[in-house]
Amino acid sequence: MLKTHNCGELRLAHIDQSVTLCGWVQRVRDKGALLFVDLRDRYGVTQLVAREGETAPELIERIRNLGREFVLQAQGKVVERASKNPEMPTGNIEIELIQLDILNASKTPPFTIEDETDGGEELRMKYRYLDLRRNIVRKNLELRHRLNRETRQYLDSQEFIEVETPVLIKSTPEGARDFVVPSRMNEGQFYALPQSPQTFKQLLMVSGFDRYYQIVKCFRDEDLRADRQPEFTQIDCEMTFVNQEDILNTFEGMIKHLFKTVKDIDLEDFPRMTFADAMKFYGSDKPDIRFEMKFVELNEIAQNKGFKVFDDAQLVAGICAKGCAEYTRKQLDELTDWVKRPQIGAKGLVYVKCNADGTFKSSVDKFFAEEDLKTWATALQAEPGDLLLVLSGDTDKVRKQLGELRLEMGSRLGLRDKNVFSPLWVIDFPLLEWDEDSQRWYAMHHPFTSPKTEDIPLVEAGKLGEVRANAYDMVMNGVELGGGSIRIYQRPMQEKMLSILGFSDEEARNQFGFLMDAFEFGAPPHGGIAFGFDRLCSMFGGADSIRDFIAFPKNNSGRDVMLDSPSAISEEQLKELAIGLRK
Repeated sequence: MLKTHNCGELRLAHIDQSVTLCGWVQRVRDKGALLFVDLRDRYGVTQLVAREGETAPELIERIRNLGREFVLQAQGKVVERASKNPEMPTGNIEIELIQLDILNASKTPPFTIEDETDGGEELRMKYRYLDLRRNIVRKNLELRHRLNRETRQYLDSQEFIEVETPVLIKSTPEGARDFVVPSRMNEGQFYALPQSPQTFKQLLMVSGFDRYYQIVKCFRDEDLRADRQPEFTQIDCEMTFVNQEDILNTFEGMIKHLFKTVKDIDLEDFPRMTFADAMKFYGSDKPDIRFEMKFVELNEIAQNKGFKVFDDAQLVAGICAKGCAEYTRKQLDELTDWVKRPQIGAKGLVYVKCNADGTFKSSVDKFFAEEDLKTWATALQAEPGDLLLVLSGDTDKVRKQLGELRLEMGSRLGLRDKNVFSPLWVIDFPLLEWDEDSQRWYAMHHPFTSPKTEDIPLVEAGKLGEVRANAYDMVMNGVELGGGSIRIYQRPMQEKMLSILGFSDEEARNQFGFLMDAFEFGAPPHGGIAFGFDRLCSMFGGADSIRDFIAFPKNNSGRDVMLDSPSAISEEQLKELAIGLRK
């Protein structure tokens, strides 16, 4: 080793020891008779000191010529600092320099390598190898490492076995778009990169590997946002001879283990909520339950009073914003403009102030008597000082709009604390969704999800919109962390499901014949779940974006600006792959 210690470990106990450190120059401070160098590595920062008249002149000159991010090897003696820095773990000591070697010089970096950097995101992504030197990014990757290690430890303790599955697979028409890879040896044919190892893990269950997991790369060619990347990592798991409750208990245990070992937080047992209730009370299948503010439906008490906006609506529903009755007209107008934005799409907003003196003031006073408004307040469990916010229109649109308004009010009232974690299982999803444009059914999860046993007669009767899936999502703080289902494991039911989804017999055989064939060789009942590992890391790190928890992420356009990828390839490569040659 070129060093005896790292830059974060020396303490008063090391006084008078001769040490050798290696690292990067964080900064140089020239005080005339005293020169200081802050030397940084992955573990921390140590101050080096040289003194005019005591340190060799050539060493003083070398220090004065150092630049930021020069790579050094420094030898010296550990001494106690006269002016200590309690903010630094190494702040009680410094190194009296005896020798200093420049292992490599550095150009001036395009941004400062500090927590509060002056570099914008695009610039930092272009020089990601420099960005990774910053403490804040390094700690994110260390957090990812700890979560990875503790996930494996928990699953190993539960007798899961990690099995790697192929990356070059067959393209399937369901789900998001595939990334495809041309095959040179099979002209005109393509592999696909896996959106998940779904069929492989089911085949492993047929093979008798009763508990499988994999921390695995997956790929989806879809529009990007803060919590999406074209390549992402899943904790992918499957089990045999289990029911829904077994899986929920096992993986609730895993998340509790991760919070305890990584953040020293003891989570309570996770509540359960049906999809129907999540939509009715929160307008989302991933509700944020850190705060209440549930929807209350007001149709019975707000309609047929002569207010056409309400009378013509499928749904009239509201929320109660505690302590907001003092909102000014300007604030209420701003809130109205907020819900009318295209991203939300509401046509307007009705408000009712529950004044401290017990009176009521609303934006619809001309249509509703004070006694009517009092009835609304009672339904919403409002108290003097509260503000009622009401939307109306088509049921699905109102629930989505009111859900967004609820989250916005939660943020404005400081109710969405990133240090509070409120997990939840959402269960009993619909098995199928009807798409008006294509006039066909789609699987809400995927084609391999089993219907609830008690709902199978509804499948046979063709009442497909009423069928519930044996599926579940784990949600935390309004973010879906993972989801899964009990799988179909018998060929007739899998054939039936593919037929409902519009597959012809030939298409079903071509796409999934291998899986249905396997079901005829003693396939056991099985089910599983997959967690978005990048999302889990950002949840633990208190961040909205997953990018800072990925070593080399893509930007919002799916580009790696550091590598300038994707990029064109040569005519010779295209010719080898027989791409772009057909007229």
